[in-house]
Amino acid sequence: MTTTQSFKPFIAAAAVALTGSLAVAQTTTQPQSTASPAAGKSAQQGSLNAADRSFVGLAAMGGVAEVEAGRLAQQKASNDAVKQFGNRMVEDHGNANAELKQLASAKGVTLPNAPDATHQAEMKRLEKLSGAQFDREFAQMMVRDHEKVVAAFDKQSKSGSDPELKAFATKTLPTLRTHLQMARQMQPGPGSTASR
Repeated sequence: MTTTQSFKPFIAAAAVALTGSLAVAQTTTQPQSTASPAAGKSAQQGSLNAADRSFVGLAAMGGVAEVEAGRLAQQKASNDAVKQFGNRMVEDHGNANAELKQLASAKGVTLPNAPDATHQAEMKRLEKLSGAQFDREFAQMMVRDHEKVVAAFDKQSKSGSDPELKAFATKTLPTLRTHLQMARQMQPGPGSTASR
């Protein structure tokens, strides 16, 4: 037996071992997840729990309603402070609505484009008013709405499950608190000359 012949079984075993190592190396360099991008998107869509979904719906509906009410105040308010507040509603809530829409879209949630029936009824009632009566009723509506919205955003900022929605609520909350304070200041008190 020649030296070359005595090494043949060893070379064959080494080749088998090397082939096996290469196969293992190839499988370990493959991506860990075989999910397609579409599968990742559908997993993301279902990622919101019921409380987060409820918050998104409430925030979107409130935001759309505030923009509509702000536009009405721009047209009908007799008091400059009320008109300026209307401008602020359109701008601030318009910006927040755009940000929320982008967040919701990434999570597969469709937002409403118009106020709900309750807000529509309030708007129709306000449309019939003018002058100081409009200013007074608008201010009262803004206080009521912002008290609810501030409470919802405060809760989401503290206990929301989705980190992006929680950050959105935390970032938006100071603006909403300012709106509430401004709305309260618009309300005429006893002996006040506001909205007269």
